[in-house]
Amino acid sequence: MNCLKAAALCAALAAGFAGPAPDAAAQDDGRRFKIVPFTEMTPPQRAYADAIVAGPTSSTGSAAVVPGATFLGSPFNVYLRSPELAQSLRQVAEYVRFKTSLPQRLNEFAILVTARQWGSQYEWFAHHRLALKAGLDPAVAEDLAQGRRPANMPPDETIIYNFSQELHTRHEVSDATYKAVVDRFGEQGVVDLIAVNGYYVLVSMILNVDRAPIPGGGRPPLPVLK
Repeated sequence: MNCLKAAALCAALAAGFAGPAPDAAAQDDGRRFKIVPFTEMTPPQRAYADAIVAGPTSSTGSAAVVPGATFLGSPFNVYLRSPELAQSLRQVAEYVRFKTSLPQRLNEFAILVTARQWGSQYEWFAHHRLALKAGLDPAVAEDLAQGRRPANMPPDETIIYNFSQELHTRHEVSDATYKAVVDRFGEQGVVDLIAVNGYYVLVSMILNVDRAPIPGGGRPPLPVLK
């Protein structure tokens, strides 16, 4: 094995892919968008990839952005196909994840609600651990994963759940649900909550169209709801 292939293999393993180097893995793991190594990126693609690696996502332990790796994982690998859009979305993503006015626990909870609504296996895989790390009760996450309204949510989680769930299922929110968010988090909180739900609908679409695999050949974490 030459040095380039060895480096690619190590990066793949670090990102959670067990097996061959990224190009071969992309052909075998079911994803639709072939992995683009850094060495094959166009200048605009490389500028985006460098910005992702240098940004806050790389410090979260994400399997998609591993410092020192030679490629990006999902959804960033998909975004590479439209680099100008990717750069704009990167700024949105960094706001809704790292600069939002909502507490991290609640922000991650909203992301999980979105992932459950869309049956986005990779999105749930990526954010479940972050939600628990931020303080979400594992029992709340498990109820949500099983398609149940979570029991024993504290008042702030109930507010986030009600708003997000209504937004996804009714495509609007009631006056009482809206007022509960305004009273607790202010109008900025309302906008930030809409934004995190909306952005992760886009991410769910990207991941589901790509058929992004769970790293390491892991099993899909969400049961299929009937």
